[in-house]
Amino acid sequence: MNALPFTRSAAQPRQIEPLWLEWLTLCGAFAFCTWLLGLKGVWALLLGADPTGLTLVIIAVFLCATLWCGQRSRELQRQRLLLAAPRAGERSWAEDYAAALRHDAGTAADLLLEHSHGPHGTAWWVNGIQLKLGLLGKVIGFSMLALSLGKLQSFDPSQSQDLLRSLTGGLGVALLTTMVGLVGNILLGLQLTRLDRYADALVADIQRNAIAAHGAD
Repeated sequence: MNALPFTRSAAQPRQIEPLWLEWLTLCGAFAFCTWLLGLKGVWALLLGADPTGLTLVIIAVFLCATLWCGQRSRELQRQRLLLAAPRAGERSWAEDYAAALRHDAGTAADLLLEHSHGPHGTAWWVNGIQLKLGLLGKVIGFSMLALSLGKLQSFDPSQSQDLLRSLTGGLGVALLTTMVGLVGNILLGLQLTRLDRYADALVADIQRNAIAAHGAD
């Protein structure tokens, strides 16, 4: 009595998740946070306190990578829709996989993984670059701090204000660039993890449909 409902639910196709809309919602949250931080003067503080320009580079890398995630999420959702309802004139990954599967199963799997996960490897490398740029800023900041201390010949109380300004400048570069790199790494990592999970589910569905079609033949 209980086996029939379970079989029906298992046979139902996977619900198409609105990945593209999720990314648009995330971008809306990013835009609001950007506006709020600008209103509070945080951006002026970050960019003004970093003479190396690494903070601006990290922000630019994050912005470009986020836009790429949007393009990638749209493509993954399009492939999911083509899997559920193929369209004339639009070649899908599922059709490429099914065509390659007739010749060699190993090659077909490699082709499908290259389509679904191949570009993500470069994106993860870019995500690591943000963290490395933040650490580079930390090294540069502490180097500036060490150079300022090395120039001291003797302690003069009248120069304490200038000394404190130079020391806090190097320390500010070290801490701010590291913080921006960490935040960018975390936020971009969340987007890439979501893309990977969506691609995993898409690959599983493509392979399951191909096996079912092969069994029917």
